[in-house]
Amino acid sequence: MERLHKFMSRHGVASRRDCEEMIAAGRVRVNGKTVTAPGTAIDPSRDRVEVDGRALGRPERPVYIMIYKPRGYLSTVDDPRGRKKVTDLIPEVKERVFPVGRLDYDSEGLLIITNDGDLTYRLTHPSHRITKTYRVRVRGVPGAGDLERLAGGIMLEDGMTAPARIEFIGEREGNALLEVTIHEGRNRQIRRMFEKIGCRVVRLKRIRIGPLSLGDLRPGQYRHLGEGEVRRLKKMAEDGIRPPAGRG
Repeated sequence: MERLHKFMSRHGVASRRDCEEMIAAGRVRVNGKTVTAPGTAIDPSRDRVEVDGRALGRPERPVYIMIYKPRGYLSTVDDPRGRKKVTDLIPEVKERVFPVGRLDYDSEGLLIITNDGDLTYRLTHPSHRITKTYRVRVRGVPGAGDLERLAGGIMLEDGMTAPARIEFIGEREGNALLEVTIHEGRNRQIRRMFEKIGCRVVRLKRIRIGPLSLGDLRPGQYRHLGEGEVRRLKKMAEDGIRPPAGRG
């Protein structure tokens, strides 16, 4: 037996969290009956699962892509308002793939796209402490004390942030450039962190996820991950890594 949302994710429908939402919305049928409980157990060898009227067959070949998400794109596979989605940038990829985690609409940079639901779950679950590094430009120049507050953890509306690594890169025309490494994935977390110290983020780019670096990719470009990169990513996701702390 297998949980329905995990079965769907393994078949490349979406991440486990998104699959749970699809089930709750009544978009999934098992043996012809609509199911709305994400924890429903099924027998993959006997039960017929349909998503939006489409039956799920054998799992597709695994696909692992890294892409430079431009600003103005959603990190999703479906948008009722018809806005541009990151999957629109890979029309030649025929498998049903989905982003691993999210980047804000106004943010840019490295995003992993795959149809491997188990890897997605491990990479996005907070207990695995997967580090993500961002290049951040803010209006104004934060003082040393404020950066120490951010590095040690700062209180947001949804609780205290975990320790982070904050590295001051430089200053230009009243704007500060920093690198921020965190292992959490809260909604608009970095923007909210800097708002707490009175600095507005004017540009935010993710440059690294664990062992993967954005490299020479430009906005809208992507490439498939090599076998070695996939192995390192899976090992990191299985083992977890210690998040960096303190100010650089």
